Amino acid sequence: MSREPILRLTGVTKRYGGIAALEAADFDLFPGEIHALAGENGAGKSTLCKLIAGVVAPSEGTLAIDGQPVTLSAPRDATRLGIAMVYQETSLVPQLTVAQNMVLGRERAFNSVRKLRNAARQVLQRLNFNVDPSQLAGSLSAAKRQMVEIARAVLNDARVIILDEPTASLTPEETTHLFDLMKSLQKRGVAMIFISHALEEALSHADRITVLRNGRLITTGPAAGFDRAGLIRHMIGEDMAVTTAAPNLRRSAVPVLQVENIRMGSLVNNMSFSVFPGEITGLAGLIGSGRSEVARVIMGHTKRNFGGGRVWLEGREVRYSLPAQAVRDGIAYVSEDRKLDGMFDTMSVTDNIGLGWMAKFGQHLGLAPLSRMRAEARAWSERLSVRRIGEDQPVIHLSGGNQQKVVIAKALAQKPKVMIFDEPTRGVDVGAIAEIRQIIRSFAESGAGVVLISSYLPEILDLSDRILVAKSGTIAAEFSRAEATAEKILHAAIH
Repeated sequence: MSREPILRLTGVTKRYGGIAALEAADFDLFPGEIHALAGENGAGKSTLCKLIAGVVAPSEGTLAIDGQPVTLSAPRDATRLGIAMVYQETSLVPQLTVAQNMVLGRERAFNSVRKLRNAARQVLQRLNFNVDPSQLAGSLSAAKRQMVEIARAVLNDARVIILDEPTASLTPEETTHLFDLMKSLQKRGVAMIFISHALEEALSHADRITVLRNGRLITTGPAAGFDRAGLIRHMIGEDMAVTTAAPNLRRSAVPVLQVENIRMGSLVNNMSFSVFPGEITGLAGLIGSGRSEVARVIMGHTKRNFGGGRVWLEGREVRYSLPAQAVRDGIAYVSEDRKLDGMFDTMSVTDNIGLGWMAKFGQHLGLAPLSRMRAEARAWSERLSVRRIGEDQPVIHLSGGNQQKVVIAKALAQKPKVMIFDEPTRGVDVGAIAEIRQIIRSFAESGAGVVLISSYLPEILDLSDRILVAKSGTIAAEFSRAEATAEKILHAAIH
């Protein structure tokens, strides 16, 4: 690495309404360095990155590029200086194609559609990303949207690339490829900052690690000088006990939900399974294996093929054309993409949770009293320990972990009989992960049926009472908790 930093922050503070999201932080980044940021949700990691990317301006302190102080009033200022940010919740324009998104903000007065598409295709192929440049961004999966964001940064010849939870939506194979790509960019002198709640990634792939807690920079040092326990201690100020959920042996013999031979396009192909009260049914598999797609079919979000299977809820056959019908019958779904499908980000915590309750119970109350709705919302917010500044704080200003708690609280307020959790801890810090897992286990122990969709095998193995493996749109294997291992699940998902 160069001896002189490409980027340096000195005494940087960012306040929102008098409260410091980041306080007196000193941070530097060197050419060809991979620098990991670790910390709980709300620690200040995203704020630090947004300051560097020109999304927000510092309240105090200075930012220097190549030793020269700069003022970034907008992301385009950072882009001109060679700084690109790949957001956890992507910033692509859904109505534009992949190629158009990749050149957005750097278009010429006259653009050749063919040249744009060819340039995008070349970068995508060079990165080994299987994405069609003519496809609309809004139709892409979460993993492919992330790929397009990374390709856009490479196409724009960025000198500094900031990656916010880059592997959250990727399969293990795609994750390996991403870090290989980062190593190749590093050899070209590109500096990278990446935020990851998977601490092993920071320990294995970063040159240096910076830990933040409660808006303050706690420590920075070579990755080789940290271990997992030490990182957690710096992040939360204490050691975190590791707990493993006990298996639930009190399963009912009668399923609360039965799915038989569901078919939907080429993504779901004769998928069948049952969910029992008081049990967590884990649904593992690679991205594109049909896990999320079958959940959306059950909810009525996506239409299944004509004659494409049957669904029973408590022994009664159901077929929903709208998710609202499934909610009224007692099925709730926590989407894998909370920003797109899970919350109204400019509305308050109370209103978000309250609207979940209204979707189920409001129809029986005529003009439902606002006070009743807010009381229910407050109760669920307190029950799930949503950390916020006042009842009217917009959800968009919460940390990722607290946003996810709001989405879960909104679903739990509907008092469902069956709950489908799709990637419930994606983009959530280690402390909030433990809290969310306890919420899922407690909900199952209350006697409800739970479907847990997760790409993180330790989570599937830790929480599930029974594990199903999806492959090519069908269930390829089933394991009891006792016999399941990561190797068996991966083998069933791939072979």
